[in-house]
Amino acid sequence: MPTTTIDGHVIHVDDEGFMTEYTEWSEPLGKALAAQIGIEMSDEHWKAIRFLRTDFADQGETATLRRVSVLGGIPTKQLFVLFPQKPAKKMAYVAGLPKPHGCV
Repeated sequence: MPTTTIDGHVIHVDDEGFMTEYTEWSEPLGKALAAQIGIEMSDEHWKAIRFLRTDFADQGETATLRRVSVLGGIPTKQLFVLFPQKPAKKMAYVAGLPKPHGCV
């Protein structure tokens, strides 16, 4: 598995740059990952990211946008505002999780 260094953290990533080791992630690293894709984290952003991380630990896969909206309580339109264009993919990236199934 390839590695990369982000904000002084050496992390394992896949060929698309998504983290592959759940335990290597931290909130400071999440903030650095968000900055790399032009997102400045707010409390609303963290609500989505924390839901994704908890849900991944419970379910074993990255939640879909619908799951984040329904179970996480964040309307889909708001997810597009927080993570423009490709919210599911961007949320997974910032959360240090695999790209959700169905994302291209």
